[in-house]
Amino acid sequence: MRKSFTSITIMVVPHTKIRPLRIKIPAIGLFSCLLLSIIGAVYVISIGVSTIEYYGMRRKVNYLSSQFSELKIVMHSLKKANEEFSKLLSFKSKKTILEESDFANTGALNIELLKKQVDETIQSVSEIRKYIEDQKNIYHATPTGWPLKGPINSGFGLREHPIYGRDASHSGIDIGASIGTPVKATADGIVSFSSWHNDSGNIVVLEHGHGFTTVYAHNKENRVKVGQKVKRGEVVGVSGSTGATTGPHLHYEVWKNRRPVNSASFLKDIS
Repeated sequence: MRKSFTSITIMVVPHTKIRPLRIKIPAIGLFSCLLLSIIGAVYVISIGVSTIEYYGMRRKVNYLSSQFSELKIVMHSLKKANEEFSKLLSFKSKKTILEESDFANTGALNIELLKKQVDETIQSVSEIRKYIEDQKNIYHATPTGWPLKGPINSGFGLREHPIYGRDASHSGIDIGASIGTPVKATADGIVSFSSWHNDSGNIVVLEHGHGFTTVYAHNKENRVKVGQKVKRGEVVGVSGSTGATTGPHLHYEVWKNRRPVNSASFLKDIS
C-alpha cells in the first residue's frame, strides 16, 4: 500500500527556454490512468465494430425489404394476369376474345432465383398480353360485317359503267338499299373526308389504321365530320342516290395499303 502511493515525478521538458514542468502523481494514479485508457480504447473499438455491423445488417435488411416489395408487386401482377387470362379462356371464339379483352397496363429463400423465375414468367405473360393487344387493335381496325343490309347489285372489278356505257374498274361494291337507310362504320376509325364529290355524291372516308380505309358513297346525307372518331357500328350517314348513280344504293369500298380490295370479302364477321 505504501509503495502504491509512492510519488512518481513526470518531467515535461520544452524545447524552449521555459523551465521544465514537473508533475508528481502517486504510482497507483498513473496505473489507474493507464488501465482506464486501455478500457476506454477497448470500449471505443467495440462500439465502432458494433456500429459497422449494425449498418451492414441495416443495408441487408433494406435490400431484402426492397426485394420482398418487388416480389409482392410481381405476385399481384401475376394474380391479376391469371384472372385476366382465366376470363379470356372462358370465351368461345376469337371474336369474343378480341372484343372483350381489356388489360389494365404483374425456406432458406433464394431471392435471386425466385425473382429470376418470376421475371421470366412476367416476360411470358407480357408477350402474350402484347400479342393479344396487337391482335385486338388489328381486329378493331379491320373492316368487318355489312355497312347496311341489302343485295349486292354490282360487284368488285371490271364492269360496264351503268351511266357512261364503257368498261370501267369498279373499286367497290354497290349494296341496294332504300333512301334513308342508316349506313354504319365497319371498323373503328377517324373521319378523313366527309363532303360532296361530283361522281360519288355525299361521301364519307374513314381511316382505321393498319393500312385500312373504308369509303361510303352516294349518301343522302353524311352524319359525321372530319376528325371525328367513330366506333364499329356507329352511323356515319344515310343511304341515298346522290352523285352519278341510277338509283338509291350504297357504294362501299375497302382499301388496304392505299389499294382497293374486294369489299365483299370483308362482309363476313370474324369468328
